[in-house]
Amino acid sequence: MSQQKTYPGIDQDPGGAMNPTGNIIRDAWVFGVIPETETCAGWTVQGVEALYDKVTAAWEPYGHLVSNLPRELQEKHQRIYDAAITRARSLGWDPELGEDD
Repeated sequence: MSQQKTYPGIDQDPGGAMNPTGNIIRDAWVFGVIPETETCAGWTVQGVEALYDKVTAAWEPYGHLVSNLPRELQEKHQRIYDAAITRARSLGWDPELGEDD
């Protein structure tokens, strides 16, 4: 019997979780789908996919654009993403793509 792969958690994701899964979790925090204390550690692929579906539904009224969010959500989005970028850079993340990317 094989063990199902689980997510390590946004706080343990290499490179500061600057990837699609990290974005799903951060957006879930923005919309209050999950609390900001939820790292999703131990979640299965199916759990993350279900979260993605909820986040997508939350974005739909705003056309998936930060600029269309109400001011309160724009500010929350900026706070969450600014902190994520700062943390990722401290871990060595570089937003510039290399020639191999």
